[in-house]
Amino acid sequence: MSIKYVFITGGVLSSLGKGLASASIANLLENRGIKIAIIKLDPYLNIDPGTMSPFQHGEVYVTDDGAETDLDLGHYYRFTNSPLSKASNTTTGQVYDSVIKRERKGDYLGKTVQVIPHITDEIKNRILNCSKQEKNIQVVFVEIGGTVGDIESLPFLEAIRQFRNEREDDCINIHLTYVPYIKAAGEVKTKPTQHSVGMLREIGIIPDIILCRCENPLSKEQKDKISLFCNVSKNSVFDAVDVDHTIYEVPLLFHEQKLDLLICDLLKLKCGAINMQKWEKMVSSIINPKRKVKIGIVGKYIDHQDAYKSIFESLVHAAAYLNAELEIKKFESDKIVKNNSVASSIKGCDGYLIPGGFGERGLDGKVLSAKYAREKKLPYFGICLGMQVLAIEFAQNVLKLKDANSTEIDQDTKNPVISLLEEQKEVEKLGGTMRLGAYLCELKPNTKAYKAYKKKIIFERHRHRFEFNNEYKKAFEENGAIFSGTLKGDSLCEIIELKNHPFMLGVQFHPEFKSKPLEPHPLFVAFLEACLKKK
Repeated sequence: MSIKYVFITGGVLSSLGKGLASASIANLLENRGIKIAIIKLDPYLNIDPGTMSPFQHGEVYVTDDGAETDLDLGHYYRFTNSPLSKASNTTTGQVYDSVIKRERKGDYLGKTVQVIPHITDEIKNRILNCSKQEKNIQVVFVEIGGTVGDIESLPFLEAIRQFRNEREDDCINIHLTYVPYIKAAGEVKTKPTQHSVGMLREIGIIPDIILCRCENPLSKEQKDKISLFCNVSKNSVFDAVDVDHTIYEVPLLFHEQKLDLLICDLLKLKCGAINMQKWEKMVSSIINPKRKVKIGIVGKYIDHQDAYKSIFESLVHAAAYLNAELEIKKFESDKIVKNNSVASSIKGCDGYLIPGGFGERGLDGKVLSAKYAREKKLPYFGICLGMQVLAIEFAQNVLKLKDANSTEIDQDTKNPVISLLEEQKEVEKLGGTMRLGAYLCELKPNTKAYKAYKKKIIFERHRHRFEFNNEYKKAFEENGAIFSGTLKGDSLCEIIELKNHPFMLGVQFHPEFKSKPLEPHPLFVAFLEACLKKK
C-alpha cells in the first residue's frame, strides 16, 4: 500500500498552533494503529534555528542525531512516537544550500537553476526522505510554517501542490485558520477564513478539511457558511477551540468531532478501534490534582513563553504523574541582582529550576539563586547552564575560590571550573558546532541520579559547548560533591549532585527533550518528589 501524506497549512495569522494540531491528529491516528512520521517545513533562510535568539524563535529542540530544530518537533515528540531526526525539519536555508552546492559541483549539467523545478524538487525529495526514516510508515504529516500569503512560503506551497498532483489519491490538505469573534459587534466573522482559503486556491491548493481556531465552538450556520464559501463539504469544517486546562485536551477535542475518522476515510486507510483511556487519565490528573507544588524558574528569557517550552511541559508531565497541581513562578535572573536580596526576589517556592542559556547576562542572579537553594536546603535542578551555575556557586562559596567562573563569561579567570574543550577552542562558526545530540552517560550506584533512572546506562541529548573542568573534580569530591553521571570512560561530567542536601542536582544535558505526558522524565519526577517532600 502506498504511503499517505497529510499537508497542514495555516492562514490569517501566525501562532495558531499548526504544530499542536498536527501532533494531535497524528496522536489519534497512532492510537488507531497507524504508523506515522512528521516533518516541519520552515520558510526562513537560516540553515537551522541554532543561531537564532530565543526571543525570536523560542527554544531550539534537539534530536538524537544532533539536529537543531523548530520547537514544533517537541510537540511531535510529546504527542506521538514519530521518528525524529535531521529528516524531520527542513528550512529554506537548507534547501537553497543543497541546490547551490550541487550547482557548484556541476550536477545540473549546465542547466539554468530555478525555483521550479530545482528548488521544488529538493523540497519534495525531503518530504520523501522523511517517509523513509523507518520501515512501514503509513502516513506522513507535513506542516508548512508561516501563513498563506507570505512570500517566503511560496516555494513550499508550490512543492506540495506538485506533490499532490503526482499522488492524487494519497494526499489531503488541512488548512488551519482563524475565525475571530468581534466583541463590539457580538459576531463571529468568517471573512478572514474565506480570504485565506481563496489565497490558497489561487496557488492551486484546495483544502479537504478546514480547522477553525476560535474562542468558542462555531454554530452549524457558521460552519455551513465556511463550507459554502470555501468549497469544502459540510462535514469537513471543524472547531479548534481554545482548551480550558491543558494542550493535552486537543486530541480528545478532535476525536470528539470524529476528525480522525474523516481523515482515515479520505485517505482510504484501514484503521483499528481507538483507545484513549491512558491519555484521558493523564488529562484528568492535570485537571483534578490532589496536592500542589510551586516551582521557581530562574532564567533570562522568562518573558518569552516558548523559550523554555519543553521544560514547562516536562514539569507538567511530572506533576500529572504525581497527581499534583503545578504552579510555576518565573523570575528574571537580571532583577535578582538589582534587588540586592535573593530571598525577597525568589522566596516562597518549593524548589528551583535553572534552565540552559548562553552568554553573560543574568548569570550572577542564577548563581545567587543556586546559593540560596543550597544554603536553605531547597530542591534545586540545574539543566545545562544550570549545572554549570551549580558548579560555579559551589567553587566560589564552598571551595572559597571567589573568582571561579566559566571561560564563556570571564576568559581570564584564574579558576575556570567551566571551560572549552581543546577541540572547541579552534571553532569559529557558531552554527552546528556544539556537542549536539544523544550521548551515553554512565550512572554511579547509590546516587539520586541512579535512584531516579533505575539503570546504569542512559542516553540523553546535549546542546552546549562548555564543559566542567576535570582539574577541579578532586576538590569538588572532597567537599561533598558527587559526579553521579559521566560520559563513558569517565572523561566528561554529565551529572553533579551534592551530599547532605534533599535535592541539589545539575545535568549537562537536556532531559526536557525526552519527556512525554505518558512517560514523564525520571529526573523531573524525582525533582518534584523532593519538592513535595520538602513542602
